[in-house]
Amino acid sequence: MTRTRPAGRIASLIEAAARVFSLKGFRRAQMADIAREMGVSPGLLYSYVESKEALFYLVFDQGFGQSPAEAPSLPVPTPAPGAIAELVAERFRTEAAMPALSAALEHPRAENPFAELEAVVRELYAIQYRTAHATTILDRSALDMPELTTLFYGKMRGGVVSRLTRLIESRVKAGQFRRVPHPAVAARLIVETSNWFARNRRGDPASQDITDEAAEQTTVDFIVNSLVVTSGNRPRRTKPAKSVPPRRNIKGPHRGYLVR
Repeated sequence: MTRTRPAGRIASLIEAAARVFSLKGFRRAQMADIAREMGVSPGLLYSYVESKEALFYLVFDQGFGQSPAEAPSLPVPTPAPGAIAELVAERFRTEAAMPALSAALEHPRAENPFAELEAVVRELYAIQYRTAHATTILDRSALDMPELTTLFYGKMRGGVVSRLTRLIESRVKAGQFRRVPHPAVAARLIVETSNWFARNRRGDPASQDITDEAAEQTTVDFIVNSLVVTSGNRPRRTKPAKSVPPRRNIKGPHRGYLVR
């Protein structure tokens, strides 16, 4: 028989599970760890979810910002094979769309390559910032769950690198970016540099004195001026943009949340 529980208690469960999954990954995380984090007995968790897989699904189903209109019927059943990957793909399709990059790829050259690349890098940085906690959970768990391996490393991360590679190759051919030894490596460098300052930096004790605004502005300025060919080969300054803090939904060690 299905039951319901107060929405606040379910939110506490999701937060506790997200923190444990982000630290240990799916395989190493135990239901006892999550119960301890939540401050309840392990047996109580099974009145909310049928299994650890069901709890992992619940984190991504209801941890992306907007509270559901109704509490789910409990216990949440174990998802069917492939359901977790389908859910994660759908969530990131919505939350990680890159319209600036898509628009740039529609043209063989940019009207203003400097402004175009700045918009693309800021777009990428914003996505990595607001999805920091969800990405950390996937990063820790993708190799534990075969259905997530191809999705996370191939379609999600690899897809962005592939599209950035095409942009770099196109703008190099147009004479708007300087030539680089390997466009695909340059694209990966952009993704990883942005990711470190947008996501990983927030969990690094040695980087706590770096503000969000300084991290974003320096990352954008460095990447843009490393690639764009400018008049007289002199770098141009990017326009400062005030970082928008993420909406507080699921707290974690990176002080980030699933989405803004």
